[in-house]
Amino acid sequence: MEERMLSEATRAKLRTVSVATLTTALFKRGLRSQFVQDVHPLNPGAGPMVGEAFTLRYMPAREDLNPISVFQDRSHPQRKAVEECPPGAVFVIDSRGDPRAASAGGILVTRLMVRGVAGIVTDGGFRDSPEIAGLAIPAYHRRPAPPTNLTRLQAIDINVPVGCGEAPVFPGDVIVGDAEGVVVLPAHLAEELADEAVEMTAFEDFVAEEVRRGRSILGLYPPTDPETPGQFAAWRKAHGR
Repeated sequence: MEERMLSEATRAKLRTVSVATLTTALFKRGLRSQFVQDVHPLNPGAGPMVGEAFTLRYMPAREDLNPISVFQDRSHPQRKAVEECPPGAVFVIDSRGDPRAASAGGILVTRLMVRGVAGIVTDGGFRDSPEIAGLAIPAYHRRPAPPTNLTRLQAIDINVPVGCGEAPVFPGDVIVGDAEGVVVLPAHLAEELADEAVEMTAFEDFVAEEVRRGRSILGLYPPTDPETPGQFAAWRKAHGR
């Protein structure tokens, strides 16, 4: 599948919109399965996560192939992927939804952070999760997983199409995360989704302000009253939106 470069303008727009809004924009296009299921942020204060997907795929570990000595191999896929994930990308790990062993730990996530990676998400678990929660890199997992990955998982492929939390992820897809969760934007739709989500966010901010003032949602959300679009336009002008 063709990979597209994420522009800085689109990246900036995606930092200002919610995963919830993006899932609605995706639903309008018939895409229902792009939200990564059952992952949670370790450090919501790290801010939004936006970047192109760089993937690592695990398969079930076979015991004779996964002694602790495999980490001495510099080409071990897990270690290699950590050193090759591009700055600004999001490291997406397909752990088969298995949180019984670690997808990665504090040292590897710190290395990603220092290298300028935009975030990390796994549908498994992280070891050293309290340490990761204190790092300045967005990180999402299913639950803590202290055992080393070798006990259950064998790293097998780098930067190939994967499934993460039941969402399809192709290298170069745009990953967006916030305090609620993570969504996968098909690369070719990222720019138009960003533009639409910015517009949706402005309208919903207007609606929220009106509701706080006591207004009914009927005719406002959705804007079926004839006067609502004009009121929104005036609100946008007043707020520079």
